[in-house]
Amino acid sequence: MNQDIAEGKWKQLKGQIKEKWADLTDDDINYAQANNERFIGVIQERYGLAKDEAEKQFNELKKKVS
Repeated sequence: MNQDIAEGKWKQLKGQIKEKWADLTDDDINYAQANNERFIGVIQERYGLAKDEAEKQFNELKKKVS
């Protein structure tokens, strides 16, 4: 996958994240690009979700963008 496509996919995912988890800051969302596990931890903390549920929801969003 070339850099332009990867950046486009990231922008799509970032938009989906902002829609689903509106309480997250841009810094929180940037964790998703750098480290999925830390981002899932942020989702768990902010929304009171179990790790499995937070991971499931995040992976579902990623599939929509793929």
